[in-house]
Amino acid sequence: MYKIVTKKELNPTVTMMEIEAPLVAKKAEPGQFIILRVDEEGERIPLTVAGCDREKGLVKIIFQIVGATTQMLNYKQEGEYIQDFVGPLGVATHTDGIKKVCIVGGGVGCAIALPVAQKFHELGAEVTSIIGFRNKDLLILEDEFRAASDRLHVMTDDGSYGRHGNVCVPLNEMLAAGETFDTIITIGPLIMMKFVVAAAKPYNIPCTVSMNPIMIDGTGMCGGCRLTLIRDGKPVTKFACVDGPDFNGYEVDFDEAMSRGRMYADFERHAYDKACNLFKKGE
Repeated sequence: MYKIVTKKELNPTVTMMEIEAPLVAKKAEPGQFIILRVDEEGERIPLTVAGCDREKGLVKIIFQIVGATTQMLNYKQEGEYIQDFVGPLGVATHTDGIKKVCIVGGGVGCAIALPVAQKFHELGAEVTSIIGFRNKDLLILEDEFRAASDRLHVMTDDGSYGRHGNVCVPLNEMLAAGETFDTIITIGPLIMMKFVVAAAKPYNIPCTVSMNPIMIDGTGMCGGCRLTLIRDGKPVTKFACVDGPDFNGYEVDFDEAMSRGRMYADFERHAYDKACNLFKKGE
């Protein structure tokens, strides 16, 4: 059992928790993830490590309440426990030799992007961060990004905060003005990452995307998290849990990934409503 030490609402749909898991905290690096179960009968869900305190043995997770399991997790309070917390899993984000990086995060994906930005900042790289949200009410982690970035661009789709527009607006401006980066790392909705990759491609700047497809066991055995990469014109199958979650954005078949991501949307909505009703009856 793993104790919830801290719980904080970042916005109406996003929650941050710190979990007491010293063995995970000891080894976790930016880009890696954990798989948890809320209780013995719960499903396994992957959540990226959003930070860790090695001395206190705490691992930070940030999640959006979108399905039954995240709803159940959100009902947990400080001092309570969750059943399983396994990790770190996946391959850490590559940082060696990178001196100038652009981090592009969208929505709750910013929770994954932040520790990556912080790691580059600690290593002395020049960090430009772009974070985007639908509106001001959904904004998260602005102060943390500002502390870890040499430049920060905050975007909202409706213009209610920061600049009006999506994350590609400042990225396109910088690239058109001759700005270059050793690499661009983008983390967020699939459609956002697809367009960030498209923006970077004419300039031949390496572009890494963080993929978070359906996962079950986290070991590559089940095949649920398979992705199709296109290499030399031929499809190659990889597994996000063991080969990723970071991949070369120019190789990812985003259309297939988006199609697979929508497969269980109706089921997830039904399970979410059912969980809400069960908790309401228990109140």
